[in-house]
Amino acid sequence: MQQLRHAEEPTAARPGRLRAAWRAAHDPVAGVSRRTQLLAYAVPCTVLPAGIWRLPAAFDQGIALGERAYIIFLSVLSEVLAFTAIGLIARWGEVFPNWVPFLRGRQVPTMAAVIPAAIGAAILTLVFTVLFLVSEFRGTTIQGDDLPVGSPSLATGWEAAWYYFCYAPLSLWGPLLAVLTIAYRKRRGTTGTTSGTTSGAA
Repeated sequence: MQQLRHAEEPTAARPGRLRAAWRAAHDPVAGVSRRTQLLAYAVPCTVLPAGIWRLPAAFDQGIALGERAYIIFLSVLSEVLAFTAIGLIARWGEVFPNWVPFLRGRQVPTMAAVIPAAIGAAILTLVFTVLFLVSEFRGTTIQGDDLPVGSPSLATGWEAAWYYFCYAPLSLWGPLLAVLTIAYRKRRGTTGTTSGTTSGAA
């Protein structure tokens, strides 16, 4: 009976560990407003629809293996990059987690997070918000060339509606990241140091 109990304990503990890991990755630190929290959670959601729209193409017949791998890699990478926005409200964005070698438990320098986030917000806003919208309205590519005949944005009916439904949220990625970056900078500037930087990192 004791052996059976010991065998069941690791399995029963897994959901608890998963919940703890989820909270450590998503729960906001003190000083984060509810509005800022919702904005951070919205960032991965702005990228997910485009990945859902893109992934079926990876399984089309006749597509090369390299192109198939690229589509899957791009979709996964985009979602991972979008998830880093949550670090601007969560503890792991202020204190290095324990799994980071040499830096575990140390405070994240404010500008080490602000500068990459600000650059990313500027690039994303330029690519997905400004140039994308301009190219759609003008019917040309970013380089000024006419859109190719097979371009998804030239589709009509339900296909066009589905395309815009999936890709339109990308235009919010950059602006949302910019708002989160400003809020992070203000919060870190007013709080000075983060409490408990040595032992409580996830």
